[in-house]
Order: sequence, then structure tokens, then C-alpha cells
Amino acid sequence: MTFDLRTIYAMTAVACVVLGMLQCAAYFTGRFERWLAWWSASNILVGIGSFCIALRGMAPDFFTVQLGNVLTVAGCVLLPAAIRIFVGRPVNLFHCCLLIAILSMPFVAVFDATDASLGRIAYGSALYCLLDLAVIREAYRLSREEKLYSAELAVGLFMMTAVLYASRAIMAGSGVLGDGNLFSSGNAVHAWVALSAMVFLTLRSMVIMLMAAERASAQLKAAAHCDPLTGVLNRSGLVRAFAGLSARPLAVLVVDIDHFKQINDTHGHAMGDEVLRSFASSAAGALQPGDLLARHGGDEFVIVLKERSLEQAVAAAEHIRLAFTASLAGLDQPLLILPTLSIGAAVETSGPADLEGLLHKADQALYARKRQGRNGVDAFLAA
Repeated sequence: MTFDLRTIYAMTAVACVVLGMLQCAAYFTGRFERWLAWWSASNILVGIGSFCIALRGMAPDFFTVQLGNVLTVAGCVLLPAAIRIFVGRPVNLFHCCLLIAILSMPFVAVFDATDASLGRIAYGSALYCLLDLAVIREAYRLSREEKLYSAELAVGLFMMTAVLYASRAIMAGSGVLGDGNLFSSGNAVHAWVALSAMVFLTLRSMVIMLMAAERASAQLKAAAHCDPLTGVLNRSGLVRAFAGLSARPLAVLVVDIDHFKQINDTHGHAMGDEVLRSFASSAAGALQPGDLLARHGGDEFVIVLKERSLEQAVAAAEHIRLAFTASLAGLDQPLLILPTLSIGAAVETSGPADLEGLLHKADQALYARKRQGRNGVDAFLAA
């Protein structure tokens, strides 16, 4: 079957512009951040560029060669910029414009639009392949950092288009694409490559919306299991995370911030919130990967330590207590009442670990610590 390459370019143009306009409309609902505006602009620019190229032989060369390729380059440069914004990395608009100008220069100043140019096809294809590889790099990071399945799909789709662009560059350089006249009749290989690229361009334009939906879902789940003030687990998050632990022994620390009510009464609740955040940060920094930290309510926190004996749990508690004291020096204003930590520790060395049972034992140790004057660590010892 032979395909009309000009028609494929026109279809690609329509698909990209329509998708770009839909993304633009979604952006203006206010539900999405500016990455979607960049992605929308990318699709629209690629679509308009493809439309200009589709008019080759029907419109002036400046319009169909120089302008068409410059717009396509601009759209492809915005792709990695958009995904960088999506993952929270900085993007400089001036730098993007400068990169577009540099990468577009060969289309304007090097390749002669009046001649059939395999060099122009090879250069453009190699350039788009490299830009797709930049997107793959960012999407791969996203899949690793946020565990998004849709980011893995993006890696696969952009890999396919990168391979297609690389193949097109090689075929142009080796003469497989004929004399370089883009719309010469009988160039079925070029048409097949363009048709495949159009399919993947359409699919990858949709995948970022899946990424946004998946991230929003993950953030909602995280919000349901995290304390909004400190960012650590809440009670339900602790129960859920604890159920997934299998290592033994498991130690539990129940931590109470001493004199917290007096701090609120003396310095205000804003300073009390700073103290809570300071503890959460210092405690998290003292834990090992796989340990759990949760706010159990008010000024009480729970820490679950994996594969620790009772002696190791007590040592970890002392380390956390000292780290918290050191962190108070970084508060915005000095405290008239210095908070300390009272900590109770309990451990389960064998058999199924019961969170409520461990909490009850650690609570008993905590109350014993408070009766002895606070600011220290006590361990639960079975009678």
C-alpha cells in the first residue's frame, strides 16, 4: 500500500493542533500548572510547522521550508522544557528561545531551500531524535522518583519516536529516501516512517495527561495518609505502612514533646507549629531507610524502627533526642521555654508484630519516663 506523504503531514498537523488546543483549554480551567501551557504550545507549533511543510511546492519556499522547520524545532524544544516543569525543575524562557534560534539556524542559513536536500531531512531528524532523548531522560527520572506508571509509558512512546527519527536520519544520509524531494511520488519508505511517527506523536501527546491524572491520584492518597503540618505519616498512614512491614525485630518509640503547651501559651501556636516541624525534620534525618515516622496526635509522635533490638532502639531514641535539641537553634526566635523529649521504647523480637500492643508497651515506658522527670528514654521490660 502506498501512502501520500503530503496527506500524512497534513493529518499530523491537524492532530497536533487539535490536541494542543484541547490541552490549552484544559490549562485555562485553572486545574493544571504551567507545564500544560508549554506542552500545548509545543503541540500547536509542531502542528503549524507540519502544515507549512505540507504546502511544499504550493507556497513560497520561505513559508514551507524555513518557517515550517523553525516552528517544528521550536515545538520540539518545548517538549523537554514542559516535562522539566512538570517534574518541578527550573526552565528559563530566554534560554529556550536562544536554543531554538541556534538549532534553527541551519534551516535558514545552511540548507538551500531551492534544492532537494537530504541534508536538511537528516539534520532535522537527528535533532528531533536528540530532543526526544532529552524527554526520555526526564520521564525516566520521574518514573523513578514518583513511581508513575504513565511516566514509563512516556519513556516507551518517546523511545519509539526517537528510533523513528534516528532511522529517518540514517536513511536520508544513506540515500534510501531518494533524491530528497520530500513529496516525490513512490517514496513508500518515507511515507511509512511518517505514518508511524504520526501515530506515536498522537499517543505521546496524550500520555502527559495520564501522568497528571496519576500524579493527582497519588497526591490525594498521600494526603489521606500524611500529616499536613509536618509532612510525616498520620495515624491511618502509620497503620497502613506498618501492615506492610515484615522484618523482625520491630521496635516502636512513642515520643512526647515536653512543655509543648507552655510553648504555645508563651510564644503562640505558630511557634508551636515550628517546634513540631523541627522535631519531624530532625527525627527523619536520624532514621534509616524503611523506618516509619508518624504524628500520632498533638505533640506525640510514633517511630517504628526496622530490625533493631531494644538496646539499639534506645540508642536511636537518644540520638533523636539530641538531634532535636540541636535543631532548636535554627528556629526563627529563641525560646523562653526549651522543649525536650520524653521517649518510651518497646520491641517485638519474634512472632507477628501487633502495632497496638507495641504502642501500649511503649506508652507504659513513656509514662514511667515522665514520672522520673521527663527528658530521657525508658524501655519497656517484660516482667
